[in-house]
Amino acid sequence: MPRLEISDLITAVDPRTGRRIPVRRAEVIRQLRGSGDARAAALVAGLPVDADGILDPLAVDRLLISVHTELQRLNEELRMADRLVHVLGPLFAAIRTTTGQHGPFRLVDIGCGLGYLIRRLASTNALGTDVELMGVDLDASLVGEAGRLAREEGLDCAFVHGNAFALPEAATVYVSTGVLHHFRGPDLATFFQSQAASPAQAFCHFDIAATGLAPIGAWIFHRARMRHPLGRHDGVVSAQRAHSDETLLRAADVPGIRPLLYEPRSVANPFCTTLRPIIGVRPPLEAPFRLALGRAARRLAGPEHLAGATR
Repeated sequence: MPRLEISDLITAVDPRTGRRIPVRRAEVIRQLRGSGDARAAALVAGLPVDADGILDPLAVDRLLISVHTELQRLNEELRMADRLVHVLGPLFAAIRTTTGQHGPFRLVDIGCGLGYLIRRLASTNALGTDVELMGVDLDASLVGEAGRLAREEGLDCAFVHGNAFALPEAATVYVSTGVLHHFRGPDLATFFQSQAASPAQAFCHFDIAATGLAPIGAWIFHRARMRHPLGRHDGVVSAQRAHSDETLLRAADVPGIRPLLYEPRSVANPFCTTLRPIIGVRPPLEAPFRLALGRAARRLAGPEHLAGATR
């Protein structure tokens, strides 16, 4: 039975309204024990509840903010902002060339958490002044803290609590980091279909590369870098739940989008590849995007390349 991430279970939100839904500790423990994860169940058993057995929302918020603060440090060590710019710079160059527009363009980070990537991009202006930066998350406490940090740092970016696909103004490009493995079964295809149905020109979603070494590497890395047991647990489970190259390309292959995987297993070093993106572009963007990437375009693989590699 697939293992579950604690952070997915201790909070619940109505995706349409953003309203928080009470979570019973006993139900979370039941789900974790049902998945065969007694250690995770024991961690949840130590979280405070009210008289009705509902998890204390303030205690859960403090815990998740603490864990996400540590995740920010991991993002810094993995240089995720630089890796994002490596792809997004050429992508926005292709969009400018293809559309003939001069902006403003909008970058929306789905499930932004504490907003590290958006804040980093805002502090460096790496994508240009014509790109508006916005982070969106269904967790009000995380996105509220992201907004507070941005104001404290004097950054020109915005953070919104809600559904990234229900914004008043649509994104030009959607991005995310470490979000895809949370979508299981048909929900993964629905996630990509929502972006294809929007006016967005492209998406770029980084997630854990599904290799045999990924869970071992995650255990070592999170053991060394994460203080809280919840962060250590979920970090390893995330690697175990990572989608295969074939699963990602198949789910992202939706009408109106050309899916491209950057650094698939066939060209990647399994000892070095941790996170890599699945990219989707409107078909007219593919050629100018490859041109803007230069030699790095050789690392892109579409569904037909993987089909050939597995024959």
